[in-house]
Amino acid sequence: MSLRCGIVGLPNVGKSTLFNALSDAGADAANFPFCTIDPNVGVVPVPDERLDTLYEIVGSKEKLPTSVEFVDIAGLVKGASEGKGKGNAFLSHIREVDLIVHVVRCFDDSNVIHVEGDVNPTRDVHIIEDELILKDLESVEKRLESLKKEAKSGDKQTIQKLEIVQQLKEHLENGNAARTFDADDEKRKAYRELFLLSDKPVLYACNVSEDDLDEGNKWVDEVREIADRFNDEVVTFCAKIEEEIAELDEEEKQMFLEELGVESAGLERLIRAAYKELGLITYFTVGPKETRAWTVRRGSKAPEAAGVIHSDFERGFIRAETVSYEKYKELGSEKAVKDAGEMRQEGKDYIVQDGDVMLFRFNV
Repeated sequence: MSLRCGIVGLPNVGKSTLFNALSDAGADAANFPFCTIDPNVGVVPVPDERLDTLYEIVGSKEKLPTSVEFVDIAGLVKGASEGKGKGNAFLSHIREVDLIVHVVRCFDDSNVIHVEGDVNPTRDVHIIEDELILKDLESVEKRLESLKKEAKSGDKQTIQKLEIVQQLKEHLENGNAARTFDADDEKRKAYRELFLLSDKPVLYACNVSEDDLDEGNKWVDEVREIADRFNDEVVTFCAKIEEEIAELDEEEKQMFLEELGVESAGLERLIRAAYKELGLITYFTVGPKETRAWTVRRGSKAPEAAGVIHSDFERGFIRAETVSYEKYKELGSEKAVKDAGEMRQEGKDYIVQDGDVMLFRFNV
């Protein structure tokens, strides 16, 4: 499975600059609103030191990381839900992503125009959030009209759906995001097909100056307070630095990061936070042809993980031969792992752990 992240925010907050650094896709980062007219898409390999280490140990011909797809969605403005600033088209692109990466401007620079006049993260976050809620309200109202007609038949399930969607409408009208609506999985079936924008998980990416990259600033603190309401993740990055890092080789990059006093580039921190927000983990397969990383949801059982490789693996699953990355690294080879009795035989109920090195046995 590939993670699809939509980068959103007001114009000129650093979205396209971040996107360029992440994907090297060359999106126009000009200093004026709506320079990104169509969503730019970039597929980015996920950096993972564990994959690099396994590749070195095994000596495979190929190293295949898992990937994240970033979609650079043009800047939204107040009134986007009503079509202002090409808003309707841009909002529709958000429906297709797994996670919203909300870029927030947390730096002051008189040379970079702010569409609202000054730096105010709380206001900026609420502008985007409100537009998503308003767009969702439009979708919910249409669904209500349809359900009201269907409910005239007296069907109990339809009437129940109508009641749930009516409650959701009231929730949105009070300025609340759909993801804070108190509904279990059964209730969510009443509106799941609407793919509500404000129901999607959010990762806040605070664009700061180089001086504030290590410890943040008062504006980052504001964003953290907002994120805490939903237990969302927050990462800080400096768009200008990410641009510079993207042009360096691995050795130069590490030296540059050390000089800045940060452990990893913005890309790595963004991806780690995105995986955490969505409850994703990585497992590995190794062999002479390739060493490869795979993404699954936390809590997935072995047959589900096998199905990520090929549906036949899941259907014909017999067992998984499994060892942790740490143990594989410690012992230094598959033979050493087996000789030490560390290769476990796991069945259909085994829950895959982050970093597992796995070999699946299956019937065709």
